[in-house]
Amino acid sequence: MSQPVNFYRRVSMVCQAVPQGKVATYGQIALLCGKPKNSRQVGYALKWGLAGPVPAHRIVNAQGYLTGAPSFETHDMQKKLLEKENIVVTEEKPGKFRVSLAQYGWKNTMDQALELEKRFRAEGV
Repeated sequence: MSQPVNFYRRVSMVCQAVPQGKVATYGQIALLCGKPKNSRQVGYALKWGLAGPVPAHRIVNAQGYLTGAPSFETHDMQKKLLEKENIVVTEEKPGKFRVSLAQYGWKNTMDQALELEKRFRAEGV
């Protein structure tokens, strides 16, 4: 497998680990993939479906803003999917939605990070 394909597979595995009712940031996903400076590449992978079918609606930017709207069928679909998981989404400006990372942010443990790394090695990614 080529390097980008391995990274996208890792993105898929990490995004699938984000629990329902929680959100993670692009940077957090990149860090857990072993590439802490690749948050934009995480966004690219999610936007173009390179990570496969994942709960991309649970991924937000570092300030908690929903920035994935262009990747969904409608401009508010990410918001609706999060609200379906009982995540409160506020509209700070028209069309600019945000979630509280303090309240809904996924605080992964070191054990979870080590388990992901173990799975990466097992799958050769």
